[in-house]
Amino acid sequence: MQIRDVVVVGASAGGVEVLRTMVAGLPAGFPAAVLIVLHLAPGSPSVLAAILQRRCALPVAFARDGEPLAPGRVWIAPPDRHLVVEPDRLRLTRAPRENHSRPAIDPLFRSAALAYGPRVVAVVLSGRLDDGTAGAWAVKDRGGVLVVQDPADALHADMPRNAMAHTAPDHVVHDDELAPLLVRLAGTPADAAPGPPAPTLETEVRIAMEEQALGAGVLTLGPPSPYTCPDCHGVLMRADDGVPRFRCHTGHAYSFDSLLASTSESAEAALWGAVRAVEETALLLREAATRTSRGDGGEFAAQLARTAADAQTRADAVREAAMRHRAVSLEAVRADDAAAPGG
Repeated sequence: MQIRDVVVVGASAGGVEVLRTMVAGLPAGFPAAVLIVLHLAPGSPSVLAAILQRRCALPVAFARDGEPLAPGRVWIAPPDRHLVVEPDRLRLTRAPRENHSRPAIDPLFRSAALAYGPRVVAVVLSGRLDDGTAGAWAVKDRGGVLVVQDPADALHADMPRNAMAHTAPDHVVHDDELAPLLVRLAGTPADAAPGPPAPTLETEVRIAMEEQALGAGVLTLGPPSPYTCPDCHGVLMRADDGVPRFRCHTGHAYSFDSLLASTSESAEAALWGAVRAVEETALLLREAATRTSRGDGGEFAAQLARTAADAQTRADAVREAAMRHRAVSLEAVRADDAAAPGG
């Protein structure tokens, strides 16, 4: 008989305090392995394991590649590595970033869904945008249990709200209810395994395991979209077997909201790049006018100066557009609408 013995947890902004509360309530001998992904900056050391260990009766550590998976332990994804699972062991990979993150939540959730099916309990906590939504859908599709932090209880409600919008969570709870719920779920009988996994799930897990994306079948995920990858500028394939998302042929992956946010950030960078280019044009024209005026080209120097002034006017207009631009996400638009009069 299968039991629920793999708990996968995803968190981002506002997630540290929730994680502390959750692990503090897990007793010694907890009959499941707990694997945690918290979005971390790639170049800085993390003390998350030490923070959680202070309040947790279970051993807490950053995962190491190839470690055996066992109940009664808490593992954390280290900076700049995806934490994924195979049957009976952990893997750390430097596969392409997903949702502009490494570690990302979706690779862990998907790999657990593929390897362990109904034995998985997935937990989505506080965070921005929608990393974890596609992985939560995969866990549910493979017969696992989905737990979501109540958006009203989360410091950043985007991730819980997006997970709830695309899946049917089995439990929606406040942070202080997480540990008691996991204690009730862990070690209980799991449902029978569903049918064969979707080919898209196998493809995306293979990419997360560092397999070359083209060889793993990335082009079969769906049709090409009109969008380009913010990381490498390759064409993004559109996948939508439950949750809409995009992946390029090098392997970078984006959910809908993460792609929107990254694209709007790229737009600001492009605007400032245009400001720089047009201002440099104006500067070069002014220098040319100055050099020309030293000779006998008075009328040509005046023409150059007028052209420089026109270029500066265009640069000022683009600068104004750059100053007014802001990064956009679905949640930001929702927040604007709620803050508007009558919203």
